[in-house]
Amino acid sequence: MVMAVDLPEVKALLVAAARSGRDLSYSEMLLALGYRFSRPKMRSLCRLLDAIDVDGRAAGEPDLAVLVVRESDRLPGQGWWVGRSDAPADWNGPAARAFVTERQQAAFDWWQYR
Repeated sequence: MVMAVDLPEVKALLVAAARSGRDLSYSEMLLALGYRFSRPKMRSLCRLLDAIDVDGRAAGEPDLAVLVVRESDRLPGQGWWVGRSDAPADWNGPAARAFVTERQQAAFDWWQYR
């Protein structure tokens, strides 16, 4: 199940969220793209989020995928955490919340006036 959306469309939604100083749940993001939540659609979205962050880092921008979070605890899903050498060991506790808050704030600050 491939989504018929492209990176610029997804990035535009993320930049708008960053400029507004807010995160988006996976469901909200999929709905904004015209899809209902499903695991296959979420996995497709996550691949796009990864690609957006790779491109953004190459351009000196902060990560945007950190703005897409689970509804239950407002933290990114497991896929976002995997491979991060600077991430706390516990992806669900207070250290995870502080880590995510710091990275979200960097995105908010970066995009607020751009």
